Amino acid sequence: MFKEIIPNLFLIKTKKPSCHSYLILGEKMSILIDSGINENFKILKRDLERIGVNISHLNMVLNTHEHVDHFGANRHLQSKVSITTHRYAATKIVSADDEVILCRAHGENPTGYHVHMWLENLNVLDLGDWFLKILHTPGHTSGSLCIYEPRKRVLISGDTVFAKGTISDISSSGSYGEYINSLARLNTMKIDLLLPGHGSVSEDVEEDIDKALENANVKHELFLNTMNNK
Repeated sequence: MFKEIIPNLFLIKTKKPSCHSYLILGEKMSILIDSGINENFKILKRDLERIGVNISHLNMVLNTHEHVDHFGANRHLQSKVSITTHRYAATKIVSADDEVILCRAHGENPTGYHVHMWLENLNVLDLGDWFLKILHTPGHTSGSLCIYEPRKRVLISGDTVFAKGTISDISSSGSYGEYINSLARLNTMKIDLLLPGHGSVSEDVEEDIDKALENANVKHELFLNTMNNK
């Protein structure tokens, strides 16, 4: 299923365990953010076609981080569309670092993926009527990123932060310290619409990021106490 959230920005939901995908139809470029898991590619392709977009019309697939529920369907796209992600995520994806990318946990072969462009913090993608800032937001993973449109005040957050202040677990490449720092940076920004990788869209963004930051600090304290008691 899909829904147009605001003009030319579509939320595409396939089915679990896939993440949400987001399609931005810009004046100069069309970008798919997160392709979901490999097994749900047919659903993704069908929904794109219902929106009126053929795979060959996409200019880029942008992955928010290095977990297979967000990049697995790239296997069907990487020969036709440029694949882009943060450089830390790219390193793990192309080297088939399965401890981090979790392919075998989902019955997927971790080898054979390609990333065409490796991004850094504060890189910009100019789609014409969309101006996307890449924010490196490590914590859940070392290569996590968010995509921010400052004029529209929209944040596509991947698994960095969710509605109602829900936060992700910390993967083997992530850390609570980085997570708290990333959330604190997001908490200084003007965001009216938060589009996460799972769950519902948030329009109470300031309150939700406040809660997420509080939750991350609590979990970090529990983690430290557990480690100190070992």
